[in-house]
Formats: sequence, structure tokens, C-alpha cells
Amino acid sequence: MPSSGWKTAAKAGAAAVVAGSSAGTASWALYNYLMGQASTARGVIGRNVTKPPEADGVYTPGCGAPQPWRPGVDWDIYLMIFGDSTAAGVGCTSADEVPGVRLARGLAEETGKRVRLSTKAIAGATSKGLEGQVDAMFIAGPPPDAAVILIGANDVTAKNAIHASARRLRDAATRLRLAGSVVVVGTCPDLGVVGAIPQPLRSVVRRWGRLLARAQTAATLEAGGHPVALADLLAPEFLAAPDAMFSADHFHPSAAGYELAAKQLLPVLAAALGEWDGGPLPALPEVSEAAEAQRIGSRIRAAANHFLRRRGLDRRADEVVDGAGAVVAEQAAATHDAVDGRLHRQRAESAT
Repeated sequence: MPSSGWKTAAKAGAAAVVAGSSAGTASWALYNYLMGQASTARGVIGRNVTKPPEADGVYTPGCGAPQPWRPGVDWDIYLMIFGDSTAAGVGCTSADEVPGVRLARGLAEETGKRVRLSTKAIAGATSKGLEGQVDAMFIAGPPPDAAVILIGANDVTAKNAIHASARRLRDAATRLRLAGSVVVVGTCPDLGVVGAIPQPLRSVVRRWGRLLARAQTAATLEAGGHPVALADLLAPEFLAAPDAMFSADHFHPSAAGYELAAKQLLPVLAAALGEWDGGPLPALPEVSEAAEAQRIGSRIRAAANHFLRRRGLDRRADEVVDGAGAVVAEQAAATHDAVDGRLHRQRAESAT
């Protein structure tokens, strides 16, 4: 992830808060506070430039290592991975941990077939890079039987326009579908569980991520693909055991985190190929309940309820809860609307 992404997100969020407030001194104080939080997040997360382990090849059931692919090597299912650093496997220390490898191995075990894995994903990519990745696929050879796309987190930190990001995803998925590929999309994860991003900046990027995930879901369905709500990746395990679920950079998943993601993607992928015999597919939530509980509004609500219940003031607790929730919702909506308006004006000025 480019280190400038946090600065962009913080500037946009802080500018929106400034624009929506009449208290200039307090607004600029909040602006500076968010910018400081962005610097803290960049310092903790940094920029992971480690090249992911090489993982491409032909996988068979029970194989210890993949067979290197070269012209003349047969396969039954051709799987290709597109997207960003999570698709490429940044944070993994061995090829066995890479999400594409986990999917290829799982598909081979589920079907008993030979699965060729090819990775086009690039660390740091946003939805703007999907077109080039698909172009590279068409140049290199035939389209895959199945394409998995993991994209979105970098669009949030770069504050790319939500509808434009979703449109680019739809266009890439449509091209792959027209080429005969099954398309599975892991939508934007919930950044609200990334503890290295301090509050309130975390709430800003979390809300953008949720909006993007919803737009990605609609775009994927429109293209004839299969969306998987990777907010479920941010299940209680990530909040309960961040040291185990996140890699050393505190942003990308660890081996255990990627394993959790692969377990969600594999049934949908196999079913889309007509190869799933593992029972009914699970219903994946759009946003994990555990991550939802970390929202500022939810924490205010829980704290107020706890405090007031101890004194037998349940009626007053309801009033405080409703008021706090309304304030948080109003501030979040104002932030989003102001940011979108500011970006629209910037684009209009650039066009003239």
C-alpha cells in the first residue's frame, strides 16, 4: 500500500470535517489531529515492499510442490488471481501461505483435478490497475476458467471515487465473463479492525470501505460474477487475536488470516465452476458483527448502557443511546457528503 494513501485519506476526511463545521479553531485542531493520526498509521504500517513468494504452477491433489507450467503441460482448471497486495500474498513468508495457492490446492483437493495457477495481482494496485492486469492476461495467452479478484483497500486509502472504482471492477469482470471465465470477487474488507489505524481516522476509512464493498457487490452481480463479502474476513478472530491474524506490518493478513479468507472464497469458487460437493454454501455477511461493535457509535452506546444500567436508569439510557447514535450517524454522513462534494468540485475545476 503506498504510504501516501493514509495522508490522502486523512486530508479528505479532515477537510470534510472542517467544511461541515462552523467552529474554525476546533475544526483546524481536528484537521491537524487527523493528519497526526495518519502519520502515526504510516509509521506503524509503513510500506511493505517485500516481494510475495512465487506460487504459480500446476497443483494436483496431495502434491507437495506445484509442477512448473510450460507449454505442453496439461491442466484441467485454469485459475488466475487479479488485484492488489492481498491477492498477491504480501505478508506471507512461504508459497504455501499465499491465498492463490490455498485456493488452487483446495480446488485440486475438492475436484481431484489438475489446477493451473497464474497470478496477475500487483502489490499496491487499486481498481485503476485492473484493466492493465486483464490486458496482460489476454496478451500472455488464453483466458482462465476462473478468475478471482481481490481489490478495494487501496482504493479506500487513496480515496478513489466509490462509483468509479466499482465501475472499473465491473468492466474488468465483464471482460473476463465475455471471455468465458467464471469470476469471483472478494469485496473490500472492513478496515475498522485494523488497530494500527487510530480513531477517528479508522471510522472514516471504515465507512468508505463499507460503501465501496456495497458498490462492488452490485457491480460484480451486474457483470455476472460472484461477490464474496470479505468483511467476514474481519471476523472475531481478527479482533480477538490481531497478533496472529495480521502480519508483521499490522495491515496485511498473516498466514492464518489468508487461510480464513481462502476458506470463504473456495466454496463460492468451486460452486461457480460446478465443482462443489461440500454442502450448502454459507451466507456471508457484508460487515462482520465484531467489526461493527468497534464503531465509535457502538462503543458510546455500549458504554452508556453499561453506566446507566448499573444505576437503574434504563429509560435515560435509551435517550442517551439514541442521541449518541444520531450524532455519530450525522457526523459520518456529513463527512462523506462533504468529501464527495469537494472531490466533485476538484474534478470540475480540473476539467476547465
